[in-house]
Amino acid sequence: MSETVITMARPNDRQREFLECRKKYIAFGGARGGGKSWAVRQKARLLALRYPGIRMLLLRRTYQELENNHLRFLRQELHGAAEYRATARQFLFQNGSVLDFGYCTCDADLDRYQGAEYDVIFIDEATQLREEWLRQFAACLRGVNEFPKRIYYTCNPGGPGHGYIKRLFIDRRYVAGERGEDYAFIPARVTDNVALLRAQPDYLEQLKALPDKLRAAWLEGRWDVFEGQFFPEFTDAPEHYADRRWTHVIEPFDIPRSWRVYRSYDFGYAKPFSCAWWAVDYDGVIYRILELYGCTDTPDEGVRWTPERQFAKIREIEDTHPWLRGRDIQGVADPAIWDTSRGESIYETALRYRIYFTKGDNRRIPGWMQMHYRLGFDDEGYPMMYVFRTCRAFLRTVPALLFSGSEVEDLDTHQEDHAADECRYFCMSRPIAPRRELPAAELGDDPLNMRAGNR
Repeated sequence: MSETVITMARPNDRQREFLECRKKYIAFGGARGGGKSWAVRQKARLLALRYPGIRMLLLRRTYQELENNHLRFLRQELHGAAEYRATARQFLFQNGSVLDFGYCTCDADLDRYQGAEYDVIFIDEATQLREEWLRQFAACLRGVNEFPKRIYYTCNPGGPGHGYIKRLFIDRRYVAGERGEDYAFIPARVTDNVALLRAQPDYLEQLKALPDKLRAAWLEGRWDVFEGQFFPEFTDAPEHYADRRWTHVIEPFDIPRSWRVYRSYDFGYAKPFSCAWWAVDYDGVIYRILELYGCTDTPDEGVRWTPERQFAKIREIEDTHPWLRGRDIQGVADPAIWDTSRGESIYETALRYRIYFTKGDNRRIPGWMQMHYRLGFDDEGYPMMYVFRTCRAFLRTVPALLFSGSEVEDLDTHQEDHAADECRYFCMSRPIAPRRELPAAELGDDPLNMRAGNR
């Protein structure tokens, strides 16, 4: 094999960390221009040469992205070391190693990978794929051999897979079957990529000139703010948990008995059901204090509890939890639970467990606007809605919701939006007026223009 084939350019420090990492799941990125695609190609190349016969898959959302970001480079870089077979979309190395190329634009594209086995999978721009797709590709990582079994993700904040990648690699929150020691996140920013800045010196200034939220995501690698986020106001800032300024997430505290407590509910069976309890203080500020969310370890998959089981559990919680016990709790729910076309309505089932609801106003756009009004900060940094950090379903799903690609002002209903729906019903039951927007001069040095107006 010729020297020109095995020689590679010198990686920067972050790229070297990516190339040397031996965890099972490795995410590389966080900002634009960090040299992620180059690192993926070099790692695939090194593994192919190091392990004769290894089988690998490199994925992007579309075939055109594969062509633009990888294939046109690899045809040159692997000349003499591997044969490109266009029909099969693969490189076959002289030592028997294989590098396949795939894409996934829709559910039907997954059919091509049924039963496939790979030793190593590269998912480039992983946040652009839906979580269920990412999980199905991970199931292809198997084989009875001595080759390493790894998945390499490159990623930027935003996109359908944002919440999944953020949970695993940024928040490091794991469910059954996931081991924290298997996961590694390697941050990369454009300032790490000296080669790019040397070749394109104005690229950094282009990133700095982006709108605030896009700049925060693409330049700073911020995972709490990203383009397309349906609730861009939502902020989880742990440094403010104590004083409750410039954050929506706070530590739990004992609810005063003089505060009213309410319940919101969205039914689900094959999809998750969501029930939340809200406290309201003397100023009308709402606090999501507790939730019951019927989801399996697979996101957006319901636990298939009957209405009887759901309401029995809700009754048990309200009879025993110190924040709820002994309170007269009124609820609001989707009007669909009053449907009697199939016999006893879900609401009639709830009544048997002494659980009462009023019909929620389920208009979508006004409901979302009420959530926006609640999440907006006043000029001192206080919102009209807080979420206890123990409400994990809300914190996992709501910040990751994206705008619909077809319905203006609505969110993408293909996402896990059940906690958002019951939150919307509750906000519509206690509507507030829009806050006045502050003049630009009053925004001062607020880095993300998060202040929405005065309380």
